[in-house]
Amino acid sequence: MKPKYYITTAIAYTSGKPHIGNTYEIVLSDYLARFKRMQGFDVRFQTGTDEHGQKIEEKAKKAGKTPKQYVDEVAAEVKRIWDLMNTSYDRFIRTTDEDHVRAVRDIFKKMYEKGDIYKGAYRGWYCTECESFYTESQVVDGKCPDCGMPVKTAEEEAYFFRMSKYADRLKKYYDDNPDFIVPYSRKNEMVNNFIKPGLQDLCVSRTSFKWGIPVDFDDKHVVYVWLDALTNYITGLGYKVNGDHDDLYKKYWPADVHVIGKDIVRFHTIYWPIFLMSLDQPLPKQVFGHPWLLQDGGKMSKSKGNVIYADDLVSVYGVDAVRYFLLSQMPYDNDGVINWDIVTDTVNSDLANVYGNLVSRTIAMTNKYFGGVLTNEKANEPVDDDLIAVATGAYKKVAELTDGYRVADALSEVMNLFRRANKYIDETTPWILAKDESKKGRLATVLYNLSEAILIGTGLISSFMPETAEKVYKEFGVTARTAEELQKFGLLPDGTKVTDAPEILFARLDPKVIAEKVSEITKPKTEEKPQNEQPKKEDVNMKPEITIDEFDKIELKIGKILTAEKVEKSKKLLHFSVDTGDRVRSIVSGVAKYFTPEEMIGKEVVVVANLKSATLGGVLSEGMILFGEDENGLVTITPGREAVPGSVVC
Repeated sequence: MKPKYYITTAIAYTSGKPHIGNTYEIVLSDYLARFKRMQGFDVRFQTGTDEHGQKIEEKAKKAGKTPKQYVDEVAAEVKRIWDLMNTSYDRFIRTTDEDHVRAVRDIFKKMYEKGDIYKGAYRGWYCTECESFYTESQVVDGKCPDCGMPVKTAEEEAYFFRMSKYADRLKKYYDDNPDFIVPYSRKNEMVNNFIKPGLQDLCVSRTSFKWGIPVDFDDKHVVYVWLDALTNYITGLGYKVNGDHDDLYKKYWPADVHVIGKDIVRFHTIYWPIFLMSLDQPLPKQVFGHPWLLQDGGKMSKSKGNVIYADDLVSVYGVDAVRYFLLSQMPYDNDGVINWDIVTDTVNSDLANVYGNLVSRTIAMTNKYFGGVLTNEKANEPVDDDLIAVATGAYKKVAELTDGYRVADALSEVMNLFRRANKYIDETTPWILAKDESKKGRLATVLYNLSEAILIGTGLISSFMPETAEKVYKEFGVTARTAEELQKFGLLPDGTKVTDAPEILFARLDPKVIAEKVSEITKPKTEEKPQNEQPKKEDVNMKPEITIDEFDKIELKIGKILTAEKVEKSKKLLHFSVDTGDRVRSIVSGVAKYFTPEEMIGKEVVVVANLKSATLGGVLSEGMILFGEDENGLVTITPGREAVPGSVVC
């Protein structure tokens, strides 16, 4: 009987088309699922879309559509991207699916009847962007502590979940299962920032909008989005509150791993385990909070104009090249970086020069010297031993690294095998052996060894690049090997015939040609308007007029950011040291969702220099940095040319 393996991604929020950073997660999870299948596991792989909430209701209204029409379109786009990337999920669940909706209503009712959910009233601040509530102390300058967007006052009747009831039990689970949250740094953050300060009861219903799952016994309430979304991991398997679970649930739960972004670790390692404790169900074995993929060191956002989409990348490089890049460039615990130039360089250096060239040379020499037929004459020499050792030892290294989610390192081990094989060609010089008839047996052995190394490496890379692997198998006239066979050398039968018309796996890319394609893709899209049509004026809530004397009280200066760092125990605050000419000021801003410390260092900004000092997050703030803001987030306000720190803005 095969061992089971249940893996999930976070379900994508249907607020818009997923960018390449969102797409990384599904490709990463697909690699893990495929590798486990190759190892002989019975794999269940689930992904999907999160489709309820106030933000969706508002976006649908703005688009002139019903919420269901809106999410149907976005969910179809998410699924199209997932399918484009050749991901092998078993179910694409939607939180509007009937089986999920029924199960969520039953779950809410069971928690209420158990006493874990109670009715109360909420008064405070609400962030539509994050679908989250905040207290007065958490909000700074009217902005959300997580995303930095404006919050609104909210007062409404709501149901709450008694989180504190399970806090000690959750902490014990952390202690008993030290690998529950990985990387380890994510666990420290949960304990120090949320568990130790004490868990607050969680709002789990809303009445101020209608786009959600109605509470079974109080239909003026809809289930709060996180209770709705997180339960997909069990509803998608057929969980039933009465214990009459579907066979899939009995077989696959608990999950082996939830693969999620680092920004939603709190929800998956605090809220979700506690919900399962309330339902008396086993907890998932592990939650892996992967890092982000940044565009040139900054988080992608439409306001910055730096968003890259998977389908655009695929149109230039192809599916497997994009998969390779994503999985090779993301470190285990640190954010990765993407831009078009890095992708081009990676495809040329790794896929064209190393892997593709190796396959092409080996097949070409086999056709030239032996009519395309491979035989092992066993005319081995000492130089062969290292190649064979690298080839047969690669699987164990790749498997161990994969089990620890160090996927980029695992892929590096495969590429090391291909590099070793290329070096073997230089060491054995087949073109010189071919000139000596007495060396024909040795030449045959060299080409056989190269082919074996290629096929072992291709078996290991097949979970990363499945379409490419199939092409290589076809060119060598073989089928995929099992995990056990990938640890053995010499399985290729004598008389194997390679193709006489090999396909170029990865052609070298001309950076100039790629730049032209990228320019076309990234060119702003403009819509033609009828000549007589006047631009629509948006309603703006204007602040009261002020006089020039009142404005003159504000001292604006150009400042240069010297240092930047995150404020301890705060998800939204960044602490800057800013040179404003007269001195270096300490300034705290709630902009961590939009900017990393690294991308802010060296920037010239506009500073309100005579703002009264205040303490934010325990750090003195001696001014305010000005930012521009639209519906997509924040942008820095910088001078048109380099200015001297302290220059007056007038």
